[in-house]
Amino acid sequence: MNTTNFSSLNLTLDMLKNLNELGYKEMTPIQAEALPLILKDEDLIAQAKTGSGKTAAFGIGLLSKLDVKKFRVQSLILCPTRELADQVAKELRRIARFAHNIKILTLCGGVAFGPQFGSLKHQAHIIVGTPGRVLKHLKKESLKLEDLETLVLDEADRMLDMGFIQEIQEVLSFAPTKRQTLLFSATYPDEIISLGKSIQKDAKIVKTKSLEIKNKITERFYEVQTHSKVQTLVNIFSNFKPKNVIVFCNTKIECDELADNLNSKDIDALALHGDMEQYDRNDVLVQFANNSCCVLVATDVAARGLDIKELSIVVNYDLPHSQETYTHRIGRTGRAGADGLAFTFYKEYADSDINEYKNDTRIFEDISNLKTMIGFCMRPEFATLVIEGGKKEKLRAGDILGALTGDVGLDGKEIGKIDIYERQSYVAINSKLIDNILQKLQNSKIKKRKFSTWIL
Repeated sequence: MNTTNFSSLNLTLDMLKNLNELGYKEMTPIQAEALPLILKDEDLIAQAKTGSGKTAAFGIGLLSKLDVKKFRVQSLILCPTRELADQVAKELRRIARFAHNIKILTLCGGVAFGPQFGSLKHQAHIIVGTPGRVLKHLKKESLKLEDLETLVLDEADRMLDMGFIQEIQEVLSFAPTKRQTLLFSATYPDEIISLGKSIQKDAKIVKTKSLEIKNKITERFYEVQTHSKVQTLVNIFSNFKPKNVIVFCNTKIECDELADNLNSKDIDALALHGDMEQYDRNDVLVQFANNSCCVLVATDVAARGLDIKELSIVVNYDLPHSQETYTHRIGRTGRAGADGLAFTFYKEYADSDINEYKNDTRIFEDISNLKTMIGFCMRPEFATLVIEGGKKEKLRAGDILGALTGDVGLDGKEIGKIDIYERQSYVAINSKLIDNILQKLQNSKIKKRKFSTWIL
């Protein structure tokens, strides 16, 4: 039997059928190495790059061992950011379709505490959350972990970088000592080994980066002075004509300033950073993911957990603070066999560490190689329509699609991605048609109900 087939594992037929329907034909290297150990209840430290299938690795493992009839928290996944937690929960819910009534709940900061408190009254099988908010619920006793069987630290190195170690240790004080603990990390600093020894028992170590196909990324470096950074960025856009771009800055203020500057030059851009309210962050992420925004200007909060399958370019507007951060940033492009482009700006004297980046594959070239094109602009293909109704109103993508192609008369090819959240739904619609469609939808009904609608 092929050991890369999911059928080689001790999984139920319902699980195997669902994995096949989801497109999981055979295991990635991290899944093939980690899953047999996870299913044997071994503690694990696993290293795998972004996009390698590690969420499915631990997700399949913990869901396979779940007792659906036992309505208690059996698994806890801690993530460094709200975006990653949302992404992980979304993927787990897809995998969980093999069985009925599996409840997966996200607990993250930046959103109201009350609704989370209410949801926890009805218990959950799996909690996905950030350390701070999970700890708050534990201290208020709205969350209990006495039945916890599996703990996962996703992007463990990032959580250490962000100073979560104390909160993680406090969370663990509420958990049973007899449990399975899984650490997943894209990089492998010594601190990960130390953390593992302090919270795990006889953990197995799995490294699969050498087995994975490397992202095909062309890395270009430019020495740029402060006064010419914006123009150099615009020149990159005009020369390489990307469909979508993430530009990384090191500060929140610079994100806002750069996004405003780009918009003034007719380049559609949105900022994303930690000072934004959660609903604003959701609006930005939805627009970028559904091609209603061309350029996302972000701090490293977006370096992980942002699931954009086809990203044309990554730009390090500021030199990252470490090579690990650099790896995570540029790893967003060149995925799934596509060619990627990464550009990095540096100042020769200010960035003394630039020599550490020089190797035989990275291209260091003069900014004069970039042509300046007059009148260049970047406008998105889609615009985002917001419908004031979501899962709470039992809205489904088919309901929205039916209303748009039926009563409103929109051609299906003019509709892009549809995202449905608890109380709102987002629909990408051809930007040239959006105003007319909004007016028609406001006079129409979805599932025999009228919903407030507007354009982001």
